[in-house]
Amino acid sequence: MNRQNQLTIIQYPKCGTCRAAVKSLQGKGYEVISRNIVEQTPTAGELKEWVANSGLELKKFFNTSGEVYKELGLKDKLATMSEDEKYALLASNGMLIKRPIVTDGMKITVGYKEEQYEQVWNNGKG
Repeated sequence: MNRQNQLTIIQYPKCGTCRAAVKSLQGKGYEVISRNIVEQTPTAGELKEWVANSGLELKKFFNTSGEVYKELGLKDKLATMSEDEKYALLASNGMLIKRPIVTDGMKITVGYKEEQYEQVWNNGKG
């Protein structure tokens, strides 16, 4: 399969939403390379690149509905943290990162919404 049909998904294998995203991408004709967000947590450098490529704000990369986010009280703390501190925090615990993250090396999506996948990843069979 050529590289154009290859996507990397950074996910948590036990996450139902992540599994649905993989199924959707495979249904669109993509070869999906899976990376466990906990075992191979993205580095601050990777996250910076992804935020830049996504066009999204850094806060969109936080898993705000996750237990770790709530346990650490990040809803209130993030406002006073520097950008570097936020990246370091995300890189310290994969469960803080919104998932799945899908990238072809240029384009990137965070989270899973089928409408978004239709727009961004609709040409896997191409």
